[in-house]
Amino acid sequence: MRNVVIIGSGPAAHTAAIYTGRANLEPLMFEGLMAAGVAAGGQLTTTTDVENYPGFPKGIGGPELMDLMREQSTNCGAEIKTVTVDKLDLSSNPFKVFAGSEEIETKAIILATGATAKRLDVPGDKTLWQKGISACAVCDGALPIFRNQPLFVVGGGDTACEEATFLTKFASKVTMLVRRDVLRASKTMQKRVIDNAKIEIMWNTELVDVLGENKVEQVKVINNKNNEEILLDSGGLFYAIGHTPNTTFLDGQIKLDETGYVLTEAGTTKTNVPGVFAAGDVQDKVYRQAVTAAGSGCMAALEAEAYLNE
Repeated sequence: MRNVVIIGSGPAAHTAAIYTGRANLEPLMFEGLMAAGVAAGGQLTTTTDVENYPGFPKGIGGPELMDLMREQSTNCGAEIKTVTVDKLDLSSNPFKVFAGSEEIETKAIILATGATAKRLDVPGDKTLWQKGISACAVCDGALPIFRNQPLFVVGGGDTACEEATFLTKFASKVTMLVRRDVLRASKTMQKRVIDNAKIEIMWNTELVDVLGENKVEQVKVINNKNNEEILLDSGGLFYAIGHTPNTTFLDGQIKLDETGYVLTEAGTTKTNVPGVFAAGDVQDKVYRQAVTAAGSGCMAALEAEAYLNE
């Protein structure tokens, strides 16, 4: 019988592990084995440089940051297993966690499985991912590789508009690739990008390929009205077409919103099942930053400790 099982491997999961470990709860973390197609450590393992996480004035590599968090978790008493959780049984407490051939009983669970950025299956994506292709302008847009370069944003919703606007601080020009002839974004966000002289919108346009030797150099797009293909010089490409929360394994036992994110009680990490808490991007579709994920991981740990003490 375990006191608390943490499912996930990003900043939320490790912060929860650090706090529950220091509280002598002997947490067990399932960090997953290429869960959702991402290595243990979550989305930061696909980021080369992290410049906005406090405590690293010169920045730090994403994989290095996650290695340090993992080391700190184990130093604080967490046990970590590189196994993916297949399913849960939350029908009664103790809960049951099924991972590979193991069945674990636990009094509390912290869900920190994150969300995976949606990408387009174009040839260049596979070779140039994180070599000028990103899914987070706020995370990566200020990096030297993107400065004073023509940058492209794929998407037409609020997030795409926000990312395009943010990138104008660093880019020579920002071009939005919008597959329809209208933006899905709110009127306010639409006006913001349309009025911005550094932003161009290419309507009815879809990404076909990304080209370059060791970094993004060009993007190939197609006009879906006349099928005309165009090759454009580019210093970077940003996806802003949404995220997929990693919640399918919950099998309807936890309340989710209409897009699959875990619903939590306002101001807490509590889910609809007492004893089950959710932290990080699996329940946050607004901020999606390492530091906010870490903060919610702390909240989940403290709330799990209070729950176990009741």
